[in-house]
This record gives sequence, structure tokens and C-alpha cells, in this order.
Amino acid sequence: MSEENSRRDFMKQLSALGILGAVVAVGVGGTTYLTAGNQLLLRPPAAVDEDDFMALCVKCGQCLQVCPYDSIILADISEGDGVGTPFIDPFRRGCYLCPLLPCVLACPSGALDHHVEDVKKIEMGIAVTPRMDACIARENKLVSKEMINRIYRNTRTLTSRELQNYKLEDFPDKSDKRELEEKVLQKLDSFEGKACTLCADMCPLPNATDAIRMIADVESGGKKPEILEACVGCGVCVEVCPTSVLSIKPRATFSEYHKKGRR
Repeated sequence: MSEENSRRDFMKQLSALGILGAVVAVGVGGTTYLTAGNQLLLRPPAAVDEDDFMALCVKCGQCLQVCPYDSIILADISEGDGVGTPFIDPFRRGCYLCPLLPCVLACPSGALDHHVEDVKKIEMGIAVTPRMDACIARENKLVSKEMINRIYRNTRTLTSRELQNYKLEDFPDKSDKRELEEKVLQKLDSFEGKACTLCADMCPLPNATDAIRMIADVESGGKKPEILEACVGCGVCVEVCPTSVLSIKPRATFSEYHKKGRR
């Protein structure tokens, strides 16, 4: 079976599961780029230029229906003219860069570019570190269970008992969606009690060290994240960071951001 057929079969399987994300963005206070006006929304992978995206998007919600991580939501009235268009709030849920890009395949209008098949080329934006002073890695602080529990609450397949105990239980005949979310939580659990490197080690990009890495922080004696050129702005580092050190500049590239002096 060809790679293209595999991608389309995967998308159809996800769609058949009836996976549906939240259709209205709620609780996004403090997410500075999720407002109407001059600020851009963080669009799903492979979104075309914003003007073209707004013209092409038919607000069908197909992209969020096939997203196995419930990363995509639809803009409400607080997003101005973009009501009903899909976006990602990484403080709520980042994009885990599905290798088959089912959201792109599901888009019927071309608002998400079907020619993009490599997650390393989706160009959603760039991660930035506006609150480096809050980074617990700089102080060599350890990842606590409470920090991980917050991410448990971002999932949609766990039972009420699992959410109450913040502990995964074993179930037979798991859905693909459940298995994917379990892998994220199991990986997160492995960092409990260790020095925080969550932003770098949870990056879902292949060859993630080309996108983000931990480097020595001379001032504090600990470590800090450094964003590199391969970053695509998926937002997972933002979601898992315990103290909101990071955020995403939608539509920006590494070279553009640094050329402008990080403004």
C-alpha cells in the first residue's frame, strides 16, 4: 500500500470513530494571541497564508473531528471575524504532529495544504520564551506529580476514576485515540521526580533536538530551553511547561523572529 493510501486510510479510520473536539474555544484568558484584531490565531498544520485561509476555510469542522488529540477547536465570537474557523490553543492542548496529518487530509477546501506531507514542513509558527525567569529548570527543580496531573486533564478518553486518581488503568480493545493519549501520559509520568526538561523531551517533532534543546544557564547554574531553527510551532512545549515559560508566535519563522530582534 502506498504512503498516500495509508494516510487516507488512517484519516478515514479516525473519522469513523466519531472523534470530535470541542467546538467552541473557552477559557483562553491570558492567551494573548487568541484575540481579535492584529493578533493571529495558531492555525492547524499546513494552513495556507492567513488571508487565503480565511477565504478558503468553509468552517466545516472536519479537521477537528479527525484530530486524535483534540488539539483543534473552533473560534468563538471573541476571535472576531474568525468565528467558526479552526485553531489551536497550546495552553490547552498542543498539536502532537500526527505523522499522517489526518487534519490536512480531511480539509475539503484547501485551507490546509494537501501538498504538505512532512510534519517537519508544516510551519505553524515558532516557540518563544517570554517568561524565562519562571523556568524551573534554571533552578534545577524537579517535576512533581501535580505538574503532570494538569496534562491528564487535557485528555478526553480517560474515565472519571482515572482523572480522579491521575493514574491510567488497563483496558482491553483500546481505541487508536486512547492508545495515542496513553503514550503521551506514560511518557510524562516517566519524568516525575526528575529535573525538568519537559519542553525539550516532550517535543513530538522527529529529531526534536533540532527544534528545542536544554542548554546550560550560566546565570542560574541550571538549564534553560533554547529554541532552534527546526521548530514548527506545534505548541506541545507550551502545553507541558509547568510555569508557562513558553508561548507560540503563529505564522512566524525562526529567521523572521530573530531578524526582528525577538519583538
